[in-house]
Amino acid sequence: MTDDWRHLPAPARPIAAAATAGVAAVRAADHAALDEATADLAALDPARTGLVMGTAVRLLLEDGHPDGLTADDVRAALASGVRSWPDADPQVMLWLLAAALGVLDEDAASPPRPDVLARHAVVLLTDLLAGREVAPWWTASLAEIERAQLND
Repeated sequence: MTDDWRHLPAPARPIAAAATAGVAAVRAADHAALDEATADLAALDPARTGLVMGTAVRLLLEDGHPDGLTADDVRAALASGVRSWPDADPQVMLWLLAAALGVLDEDAASPPRPDVLARHAVVLLTDLLAGREVAPWWTASLAEIERAQLND
């Protein structure tokens, strides 16, 4: 972890560091670095990691569709995410999208293994970033989480 994340709350720093390393690995097609970042993410608290990563994915989807997200938009995000990495599993990508959008029936769907979720979340995040920097999205995600917690 670097000092680049000091502005983030302490619990979010390792998530941001590992996911950012994962995004860099996906962009470089560096499988070894992605394995390391995936292991780092999978070792963190899954609820906290899922909240931060899921919020980032949702914000990226909303940013790309400011007039609202349609089923076709979600289908396109799913297809793009699956095509963006050779070993992507469409079911895991769909699970992540449904979770990020708050439509996952957690009682009916058992989650994939943490390492599988972490890898696919990083791949999906990278695809949605479309070459943009990830750092601003961590700040936006945490602000959104704070806003939601204050309003609950």
